[in-house]
Amino acid sequence: MRLAKLLAIISITLMASGCSWFGGDEKEAPDVPEQQLYEEALDMLEGENYVAAVEKLQLLESRYPFGRFSDQAQLELIYAYHKNYESDAARATADRFIRLNPNHENIDYALYLKGLTAFEKDRTFFEKYLPIDETQRDPGSALDSFQSFQQLVSRFPNSQYAPDAQKRMTYLKNRLATHEMHVARYYVKREAWVAAANRGRYVLENYQQTPALPDALSVMVLAYNELGMTDLAADAQAVLDTNFPGYQSNIQLARKESLLSSATFGLFGSATISRPVEQPQSQPAEPQQRSWFSRLTFGLFDSEAQATE
Repeated sequence: MRLAKLLAIISITLMASGCSWFGGDEKEAPDVPEQQLYEEALDMLEGENYVAAVEKLQLLESRYPFGRFSDQAQLELIYAYHKNYESDAARATADRFIRLNPNHENIDYALYLKGLTAFEKDRTFFEKYLPIDETQRDPGSALDSFQSFQQLVSRFPNSQYAPDAQKRMTYLKNRLATHEMHVARYYVKREAWVAAANRGRYVLENYQQTPALPDALSVMVLAYNELGMTDLAADAQAVLDTNFPGYQSNIQLARKESLLSSATFGLFGSATISRPVEQPQSQPAEPQQRSWFSRLTFGLFDSEAQATE
């Protein structure tokens, strides 16, 4: 019995010492003064080392939550998250700062960063360098960005960030309105007239002075006529004729599109029907008899042969 107790004590001792052998007894980092941590974080931000800046600012916030640099460190942390493409963390930090500091002098900056983070959340590498239509994507981030900028402009109209916020709001407003019209066209193709009319009316009520407004009125005219609401259709047509006289909409053609476009992801059909472009008239060229070399090379060298003639 004594031997069993002795072996148990030896085993526990070995296990405890083994933890220290394999790094379980590592020393904690020494305390760094608040000002030094803040200055190191600023150096990281200036050097565009945003990962290290986030670590420094997080450490500063955890060790000195009520220090003299705590408020400014939170603002810097929002910026560091934004530059490090951590949009969710940036938004959460901005919301916390606004909630805990409702009367802070830099609330406008926090709102601006919050809106800017949501503005660039969906802008991936491919969208920056490839012609991808972002108006057909989920508008959630765009709507969040618009609301943050709208709150900034309404609460702080004289802020230095207000002019840029207003420009971005104009872009976002056009994008959101265009997205609504994409959805309206989908409903028109499916002959869901109530839903199509509601989308057009939503654009009319919320996104006036946007390029999508005349198409929204056209959707309302079409949908109300199909629903037998001739009075509403006539009112929408009157507004369209008064504000956009002679406007020719292609929304009528959307209902004639087949399901082939949706099934083939637009390879054999176009969701947006463009107006025909007039080509300059010219005399038709007389057909020339192709040589055996042209047939053998599938016409790849025809242009070079004509250039040498």
